[in-house]
Amino acid sequence: MSRGATQTLYIKNMVCPRCIRVVREELTGLGLDVRTVLEENGFELIEDRRVKIIEQVKHAVLKLVRTDRERHPIRIKDSEFIAAETGLDYHQLTTLFSAVESVTIEQFIILQKIERVKELLRYGEMTLSEIACKMGYSSVAHVSNQFKKVTGMTPSRFRRMVKARR
Repeated sequence: MSRGATQTLYIKNMVCPRCIRVVREELTGLGLDVRTVLEENGFELIEDRRVKIIEQVKHAVLKLVRTDRERHPIRIKDSEFIAAETGLDYHQLTTLFSAVESVTIEQFIILQKIERVKELLRYGEMTLSEIACKMGYSSVAHVSNQFKKVTGMTPSRFRRMVKARR
């Protein structure tokens, strides 16, 4: 491959956009053999097509979860969004994702949404009602119930716990 050509690499569990950007910039700047540098630093390149697809689904879910739905409403179902982002049939994606990850895509979305809610609660700048709107929940009760189901505690208890640690 010529020096100016770009190649897409899939790195296992690297889904954070900031991590991807930093790795890309560092490796490009160093002009080193990408595979060697990644492997020396504990990253695993994904060669298997099935695993690449799983990573594409994870990226789509993170994009979905990180979208401020209050400002930029997504007017299609999560399943349609993920299918559009990956360019693959959603039913095939769900079968593959469940087989490889041992959770459904829907469960993964919920887990990622709750992680985002926890992050927003840690910042302490928004009310739970504002967070619910931003995350696209239908109500505060919905986000609270889902939060408690996943974490075992209410959002207000979580927020108090975070404040106590500071």
